[in-house]
Amino acid sequence: MLYREAGDFKTSYAKDNQTFPIKFDRVAYYILLVVAFGVVPFIINDYWANAVIVPFLIYAIATIGLNILIGYCGQLSLGTGGFMAVGAFASYKLMTAFPEVSIIIHILLAGGITALVGIAFGLPSLRIKGFYLAVATLAAQFFLVWLFNRVPWFYNYSATGQISAPERTFMGYVVAGSNVGAVEKYLMCLVFVVAIAWLARNLTRGTMGRSWMAIRDMDIAAEIIGVNPLKAKLTAFAVSSFFIGISGALLFTVYLGAAEVGEAFGISKSFLVLFMVIIGGLGSIFGSFAGAAFMVLLPVLLKNVLVGAMNWPTDLAAHFQLVIVGALIIAFLILEPHGLAQLWRIAKEKLRLWPFPH
Repeated sequence: MLYREAGDFKTSYAKDNQTFPIKFDRVAYYILLVVAFGVVPFIINDYWANAVIVPFLIYAIATIGLNILIGYCGQLSLGTGGFMAVGAFASYKLMTAFPEVSIIIHILLAGGITALVGIAFGLPSLRIKGFYLAVATLAAQFFLVWLFNRVPWFYNYSATGQISAPERTFMGYVVAGSNVGAVEKYLMCLVFVVAIAWLARNLTRGTMGRSWMAIRDMDIAAEIIGVNPLKAKLTAFAVSSFFIGISGALLFTVYLGAAEVGEAFGISKSFLVLFMVIIGGLGSIFGSFAGAAFMVLLPVLLKNVLVGAMNWPTDLAAHFQLVIVGALIIAFLILEPHGLAQLWRIAKEKLRLWPFPH
């Protein structure tokens, strides 16, 4: 009977509209933050950081960004990988051009540059929508990858076309480059995840978020009641691209240390983040985390089971993984279109009524 509302009174509008209206949720949230910042850094190792936790945190940022565009504003996008590449290459150019500036500033500026690129490619959304907008963003994906491959200025005229992150420190610790420790990777990404999740939650609950959802539900009716579709759609593209650009910058500078645009930010990256949004749940910040965790943990689990326990060949296990992911996406679209977030909502409602059957 811990998860209940009896005796949990609200005495103001602010308390009634808070993100976690039930005391149990608020306590669990603060405990989670204490564990994330105060316990995990002391027990994390290289395997868990590189294989599970850091990729989960980075993809959670990208999924939140794409969810704002698709789940909250209803604008379909298939160019996530290209926008992540913009963040990565922007951070690389800034790091090499201004080595004395903090890496935090570089990552934020990379997100801002990606937001400008997102606005430019979001302009067609004013005239087209649905499948046609998806094709336009898919064209942006291919164009950006082609641009970073063909223009040597972006990779500083490297003979291989690969970019390598220079080593950078923050408060005396190496947080960027190829020699970043597990703890530094984890804390660097965790700070950005917490800040972006807080910002996204407040944006979606405010005036801007309501205008996004009005456009998503019925754009003509939203325009009739006073919502500016130009402002709503372009702000959604800007905020979404800003978050995705930060995730691309973190993926390159903190996690990979070096990247080649076709391999690290190809079309498969766009579909991977889209699958995270679909499985996690459209229009849900929690669903973004759930979808990212599911898609990061699933390959690790399948590899340990199929390759480690059952001695399957690695290539066969990789193909079987694609089959499982495709089947799960179809199952979610048929059985629970709102994804893992809706299953979590149903479970919470059951807990709030337990032990009563109604």
